[in-house]
Amino acid sequence: MTKQIVEPSHADSIVGGGSDAIGGPIGRFRSAGNWWNPLRVVITLSALVYAVGYLLDLSCRSSGWVSPENYEHLCYSDIPPLFSLRGFADGFLPYLQTAPGQTPLEYPVITGVFMQIAAMVTRVVTAVTPSTPESTVFFDVNVVLLFIPLVVAVIATALTVRRRPWDAAMFALAPGVLFAATINWDLLPLAFAGIALLLWSRNRPFAAGLLLGLAVAAKFYPVLFLVAFLVLTIRTGKWRPFAALVGGTALTWLMVNVPFMVGNFDGWVFFYTFSQARGQDFGSFWFALTELELPSVPSDILNTVAISCFLIMCIATAVLALRAKQRPRLAQVLFLIIAALAVTNKVYSPQYVLWLIPLAVLARPRWRDFIIWQVGELIYFVAVWWFLVGYGNEQAQGLTQQWYAVAVIVHIAATGFFAVMVIRDIVQPEHDPIRNDGFAEDADDPGGGPYDGAEDVFKLSGA
Repeated sequence: MTKQIVEPSHADSIVGGGSDAIGGPIGRFRSAGNWWNPLRVVITLSALVYAVGYLLDLSCRSSGWVSPENYEHLCYSDIPPLFSLRGFADGFLPYLQTAPGQTPLEYPVITGVFMQIAAMVTRVVTAVTPSTPESTVFFDVNVVLLFIPLVVAVIATALTVRRRPWDAAMFALAPGVLFAATINWDLLPLAFAGIALLLWSRNRPFAAGLLLGLAVAAKFYPVLFLVAFLVLTIRTGKWRPFAALVGGTALTWLMVNVPFMVGNFDGWVFFYTFSQARGQDFGSFWFALTELELPSVPSDILNTVAISCFLIMCIATAVLALRAKQRPRLAQVLFLIIAALAVTNKVYSPQYVLWLIPLAVLARPRWRDFIIWQVGELIYFVAVWWFLVGYGNEQAQGLTQQWYAVAVIVHIAATGFFAVMVIRDIVQPEHDPIRNDGFAEDADDPGGGPYDGAEDVFKLSGA
């Protein structure tokens, strides 16, 4: 880590104003040898936020995640019920075996392997403490194990742009992490993808590809990172690093997946067929249309419409990146691509916000805009659980379908707001907080690896 780093209390007005509560912005007489360096601070912040998130789950943990209390108390998690529903409680191996009367595991292979490891640890723990329900122990074990990828992802975010490690505090303190970290296993791809971006920033494209392949094997959305890399490769002509990245991604994805494909193809492929066959679901724009009793998209063409909308946004992002006066930074294009997926997908689960948080930190590290976006996501987080209190249960009082749909629109608008700010930075690079932080040796892409300082070889006319 470079000695000269951007101090947020000087570079960001929100942090600078908030620092008055602890004595004001950091001064020039600070101790250079202080043990509390940025990396240790953001790790500690991550641990504190994660611990508070676990404390918020204790009401559900004590009641066994019964409905509707798990929705009322905002502490729902997929983890406890899937212990028995997917055969882990009975010793069935994911993908290779399916519990009687249940469906195969609907997660990619790395996630399934992680779940199996947690189940093995659970059996050891329950042998020592048999009075605790196995599903509760399974949840606790996953909470402990998932802290590892969270810390890895935060560290990777802190190190990707060398002079801005403090930006990772936005990740560590994000409300999305506080409330959504233990809903599901979405922290796993964040760790692999974060290391991939870190390795790419250090000009190690093949190693970055190896980690990106693991990320795709944990959750499929990181495969879309390749779209951003392709667009910037077209503009810079850096085809050799891109080929190494793609080769590494394909290699590890195949190494992880092929054994399960051969062992039981039907069990392995269920995740992909399940995602394609599902209809409109909670959190999506398409679901909100139905809840508002507006004209909705017929189920037989929903896939086509959703994919078409996503592709249109991707093409618009590519055109923007290829026409911009100054080449966009990698993180900016990555955020826009994944944000497009989030707002056009057939489902938006509350934990999907985790996909965007580290990309948002790298794309536009401004606390004001980050907080506005996170408030929008927090509104949706509360709304979805309170809506589910009464969903299919006429005797329970939950949020009305109209107000829930409004919360969905708020979440989409908040994501759109942050995306618009990123687009403004691309169109007017003088607003980009990273390219104009006063510490840059150049004004290009400090996290862009092979793209950093590269000459443009292709540009759309009119730029």
